[in-house]
Amino acid sequence: MNKEKILIVDDEVGLIKLLEVTLTKERFSHITSCVNGKDTLLKVQAEEFDLIFLDVMLPDMDGFEVCREIRKYSEAPIIFISSCSSDFDKLTGLGAGGDDYITKPFNPLEVVARVKAIFRRKKMYEARSIPKSSQTSLTYGNILLTPSEARLVVEEREVECTAKEMDLLTFFLQHPNQVFSSGELYERVWGEDVFGEEKTVTIYISRIRKKIGDNTRNPFLIVNLRGIGYKFVPPIPSP
Repeated sequence: MNKEKILIVDDEVGLIKLLEVTLTKERFSHITSCVNGKDTLLKVQAEEFDLIFLDVMLPDMDGFEVCREIRKYSEAPIIFISSCSSDFDKLTGLGAGGDDYITKPFNPLEVVARVKAIFRRKKMYEARSIPKSSQTSLTYGNILLTPSEARLVVEEREVECTAKEMDLLTFFLQHPNQVFSSGELYERVWGEDVFGEEKTVTIYISRIRKKIGDNTRNPFLIVNLRGIGYKFVPPIPSP
């Protein structure tokens, strides 16, 4: 049996049952469910989960809002489930802190593939992570990043980041002045090529730009070289 704990959030009991049966067949035995946003937030604060399925349209709260609240105290991967299939909804979900987006109706085999991909990437990341004792802080101008503590300080103020924001920022700071395409960033940071690579990278770069004080309209720290990719340009030290 797999030890990962999975939370399913949806107001459709039939869909919850479908996901439970599908995941149980794949030997996932620790499965919990909620039918509204309020109970979900209480559950996530009380327990740690390894993966969350989250419906966009809940009876009491907007799923995107629930995701933003979850991100305040959990880094668990979130897969949105929705009947809304527009690019706008998908981008909104990723921008709210989601990791993937599946539209209804869906093929159970697709769900299994997405879940396995998420856990596979997690294991790959953990396997190649540098031991905490050997990690050092990365300092550029007023940016201080300590990967081992998942801690970002900008202008002497601690800034909260999600796990994936921290991973992407760490990668940029470890490779100053090097250019990477969206596909390369997705492969290096997320682990493999799956849904929404370019859109996902664009959204995460926009988010970390805001957090490190970069100019989102005319960025000077994480620079976009049109048609080529992105690079981190270290700030010039003050005299």
